[in-house]
Amino acid sequence: MLVLVDEGSTANLRWATNALTTNGVTRDRSVTVIATVDGGSGTASGVVARSAVTPEGLEPLVRAAEQAARDNGPAEDAQPLVPGDAGSGWADPPGETSPEVFAHIAPALGDAFSRADDERRLLYGYLEHGVRTTYLGSSTGLRARHEQPTGHIGITGKSTDKTRSAWVGQSSRDLTDVDVTALDAELTKRLGWAQRTVELPAGRYDTVLPPTAVADLMIYAYWTMSARDAADGQSVYSAPGGATRVGERLSKHPVSLWSDPAAPGLECAPAVYAHASSTETSVFDNGLPIERTSWIEDGTLRALLQTRSSAGLTGLPTTPAVDNLGLTVDGGTGSVDDLAAGVERGLLLTCLWYIRAVDPQTLLLTGLTRDGVYLVENGEVTGAVNNYRFNESPVALLDRFTAAGATVPTFSREWGDYFPRTAMPALRVPDFNMSSVSQAS
Repeated sequence: MLVLVDEGSTANLRWATNALTTNGVTRDRSVTVIATVDGGSGTASGVVARSAVTPEGLEPLVRAAEQAARDNGPAEDAQPLVPGDAGSGWADPPGETSPEVFAHIAPALGDAFSRADDERRLLYGYLEHGVRTTYLGSSTGLRARHEQPTGHIGITGKSTDKTRSAWVGQSSRDLTDVDVTALDAELTKRLGWAQRTVELPAGRYDTVLPPTAVADLMIYAYWTMSARDAADGQSVYSAPGGATRVGERLSKHPVSLWSDPAAPGLECAPAVYAHASSTETSVFDNGLPIERTSWIEDGTLRALLQTRSSAGLTGLPTTPAVDNLGLTVDGGTGSVDDLAAGVERGLLLTCLWYIRAVDPQTLLLTGLTRDGVYLVENGEVTGAVNNYRFNESPVALLDRFTAAGATVPTFSREWGDYFPRTAMPALRVPDFNMSSVSQAS
């Protein structure tokens, strides 16, 4: 038997047209019971989760999970439950946030609204901070607790006629490093770039992707790293004959894709907290320690998302999913502006959205550009161009880029609400495929 209790505390601010519109504080609780039942043909598991559970509701929840296990039959990912004892902080109350976390940000937002009014700009955005505490207990004696603070801000700036738009965003554990004045200055700069507009056709362009756009793509590459799917021939990481591409060089560059629960500023759970089983995770692995994992090292694929069960099938080490992701390129230095300075004629992106898979075998993705595509001529931004639909594979891009910046904390526009802890460099891709012009604005 396994039980996970999640206690959440969240505070938020929302604004539109240079004025706060809503704010609030919420609390939530959910309980997940995972029952295991040994049968003649193997161990079955049943998972039942409910919110707002009272003490009186616990026993019916357990009985429902036991019945689900009996109904489900043997589990493919069955493994012995992880043993253990009461870890540090097990009895501590759940963490909380409050509106006080916005104390230095709210006045800065007010100043930004005043500047925007004076400069005939419109600001829209959302700011959130939350703390989620997860308690894990098992019939083997394991008792574990993890407290995860998470915050993020996203601001969209528009001209008053709404023909120009730009976006900036940032993830933060405690919001103390959020500089609203600097974010607003970046929006002002980008809206200024868009005062001149140029229509350009579809095609392959020398393109600079800022860290947020790189995160948009690399998170998808990470989420599809299931070792089980690769062994079944269903992904870009598959090799013939039921093998995987682990050990194969994916990039000629000294690039590393990694996850580390202890990475400064990106700290996350150092153990498995699995509420359900999938091809990437297993409820039987709950409590299993997680360490730094190099998914790609020096351009070579070194590991895939691996449960104990899938590790037994593939013969590879157990490498559980980690709730953060970083990309580094040896020798990568400088900023987005530094990379753009080397472009004779090309594009500078802001972020991507509506990303979907076209071909899992090559991880070909399609999606749209959003909130600013800028023309770069002789190293200078000279205007904004129309939006595009793109078709690209993040795995292929790792071999094709020609320059990389320094790795910095960033926030994915597309996936940041679900996966906020990332660190990425800017990348310059000489032939990024803008497959068609988009009418999105």
